Amino acid sequence: MSEFLLVRHGQASFGSDNYDQLSDLGWQQARWLGEYFQQKDRQFDDIITGKLVRHRETAQGICEGLGLNRDAFTEHGGLNEFDFHSVVSAYLRQFPQEMPSDKSDARPFFKILKKAMEAWRNDELSAPVPESWGQFEQRVGDALAFIQDNYADKKLLVVSSGGAIAMAMKHVLGYGDDMVMNINMQVINSSVSRFVFSPRNVRLASFNSIPHLDENDRSDAVTYS
Repeated sequence: MSEFLLVRHGQASFGSDNYDQLSDLGWQQARWLGEYFQQKDRQFDDIITGKLVRHRETAQGICEGLGLNRDAFTEHGGLNEFDFHSVVSAYLRQFPQEMPSDKSDARPFFKILKKAMEAWRNDELSAPVPESWGQFEQRVGDALAFIQDNYADKKLLVVSSGGAIAMAMKHVLGYGDDMVMNINMQVINSSVSRFVFSPRNVRLASFNSIPHLDENDRSDAVTYS
């Protein structure tokens, strides 16, 4: 059976100068997930990631937990997150009164992100951004097609980001753009969503699973950034 496990990267470095790297907790989340896969004797024919540092580091952490000495992965840019920094910056240039006073607090940022995504989706941002909503949707679809076209009868591990995962689910489930924005906010760091596929279609089997964090001493390890 052809299947891929779509993993969101571990916790990134929100509030630091470089978001695109795992925090210490993000590395631990990835290693715990790898250890869980090892316990379940999960084998993967290939590991595919986006081209972001946090994607590669998450894959590396999973491999460490699996006991695999591997640091090179198949990459596909369609799995990259949209440039949310640019989208939010463009939104705040139009609505500077909404700038949060505490930039280290993730909660007001995510409220603004949802508004910024809606303006981006509706082509209402006056400042340029690197890609349109339609281009984002297309490249995520291209990543799914790449998997379908090249990995028949394979079991894959795929590492991506919350927005791209939400958009991939739109392609699979056919829901609307509003749901993309809502699902984006719900995807947990290092969570696993399982898909089965053929050259003709992709089906969702499970979403946002975190069995590796389902321990009494890991309740604080459930994060969304």
